Amino acid sequence: MPDAVDIKILDLLQEDCTIPVAEIGRQVGLSTTPCWRRIQNLEESGVIEARVALLNARKLNLGVTVFVFISTSEHSSEWLEKFHSAVEDLPEIVEFYRMSGQVDYLLRLVVSDIDHYDAVYKKLISRVELSDVSSSFAMEQIKYTTRLPLEFALAGK
Repeated sequence: MPDAVDIKILDLLQEDCTIPVAEIGRQVGLSTTPCWRRIQNLEESGVIEARVALLNARKLNLGVTVFVFISTSEHSSEWLEKFHSAVEDLPEIVEFYRMSGQVDYLLRLVVSDIDHYDAVYKKLISRVELSDVSSSFAMEQIKYTTRLPLEFALAGK
């Protein structure tokens, strides 16, 4: 489990993962080598899954976000495997959740326009049978972050 220093390191990395290790160490009160070891341990333990660049979807002609709600009466392992495979093959689907409640699955897609969404939808339904599909187009993104609220990470200690 991460300690308070690890949490400070994670918070800095969530803000900017390109910050030099020496600067991270300075901000958390460690020299470079122990700070680097902590970062390596956080990566090896899976707390840090990846260090990535966040891209501006609009500037890449992907300004439409679609939430797709899927209900199905099919719950066999074969169907689920087929569905997972179809979703994995469609790069426009950037998030995929199995849900509780009335909706079985929630997908978040980023596409260039409604025609692009329709093409993705047709590819999906050509690969797997779906009972009920409902789509909602986001009108405005009010909040978006990849930053996790780290104040809860130490709650169990």
